Amino acid sequence: MPESRTRKNKDGYTPPSTAPKPVKYGNASWWAPVMVAFFVLGLLWIVVYYIAGNDLPVMKDLGWINILIGFGLIGVGFGMSMRWR
Repeated sequence: MPESRTRKNKDGYTPPSTAPKPVKYGNASWWAPVMVAFFVLGLLWIVVYYIAGNDLPVMKDLGWINILIGFGLIGVGFGMSMRWR
């Protein structure tokens, strides 16, 4: 059985590597702490309104809108949690 010939130039040409840049997966490092801060701030806003809402001038003037503000802050935290990776 005949043997195949070996190549004259064994080193050969190796093209430069054109590997794509690695894709960063996930959010920035500040995303999760800010998300949790919105949750906690919204909860604290509602709790402070129920405990001392009549004693604080700003909360007294806002009235029931304080509930919307608290749930709005919690809603922002929830919206951020949907995009968290």
